[in-house]
Amino acid sequence: MGNPVTPPAPEQVPAVLAAGAICWRIQQKQLWVLLIHRPRYNDWSWPKGKHDEGETLPETAVREVDEEIGVQATLGIPLPHTDYQVSAGLKRVYYWACEVAEQKPLPDGKEVDDVLWCTPDRARELLSNATDIEPLDALVRAHQEKALRTWSLLVLRHAKAKPRSSWSRAEGDRPLAATGQRQAAAVKRLLMAWWPSRVVSSPWARCVATISPYAKASNAKVKLVDALTEANHHRKPAKTGLALEALFDKRRDVVLCTHRPALPTVFGQLAKHMDSGLRRALPREDPYLSPGEVLVCQVVGEHIVSVERYKPFED
Repeated sequence: MGNPVTPPAPEQVPAVLAAGAICWRIQQKQLWVLLIHRPRYNDWSWPKGKHDEGETLPETAVREVDEEIGVQATLGIPLPHTDYQVSAGLKRVYYWACEVAEQKPLPDGKEVDDVLWCTPDRARELLSNATDIEPLDALVRAHQEKALRTWSLLVLRHAKAKPRSSWSRAEGDRPLAATGQRQAAAVKRLLMAWWPSRVVSSPWARCVATISPYAKASNAKVKLVDALTEANHHRKPAKTGLALEALFDKRRDVVLCTHRPALPTVFGQLAKHMDSGLRRALPREDPYLSPGEVLVCQVVGEHIVSVERYKPFED
């Protein structure tokens, strides 16, 4: 193992952002992880790379895994980030778990010239950067706690709509603003980090327009639910909560798109599926989520084990 890296001072702001994933699989009832070898540095590490302008960190992680080892990643639980010093200053790398069952990782021959599936114990011996051990340890703990293999439940607030004051027709027909249309395109790219196979949405125009780019690109099954509209939530919020609760029955990756006024009810229902400590990660104040923002929950069975929030990049 290489020399330990001196941790940065707490007040330092990252000069370089990067993201990647620890790819894992179960082989002969044992957890295995995937290391990559980089000829430029002659080291063993995790697939990762620098964050590019115009993408979110989950998108960075997915892109880098694809570029370096040819794996189309679907992100699982978030893992601890690592901090270490490079010539430009502090570098921070964000990681996610990524199960790789069917795909065969292939090094790109440039950044990566070899890959190795191994046990976590062997990985600790081979990793060249000591900071890479912390996300590995977190992944192993999740495996031991049966919280590693998850399904994704994403809550999406529709993108920016035309102002109510400038719309005289039916409220359900109020469309996205030009900014909202760009946000919808960015939402599509962001959702591809998790590839939900189902879309459950309010049937109002601004929600449908927000999820349509992703639904078309992914061929996800779309279900429109009247209980998720702003008006029906106002009349019968309990039915909105039941619409959210129904997502836990199938235990399959899903994104739910709804309106700002419905979000407190949605989050209140989510809170019933998580520990008290994790509930603090839920938005508590209006507007709860920005237009186009996504709350990402990783779920084991019916129990939420992680919560993240991301805003799609806007040009």
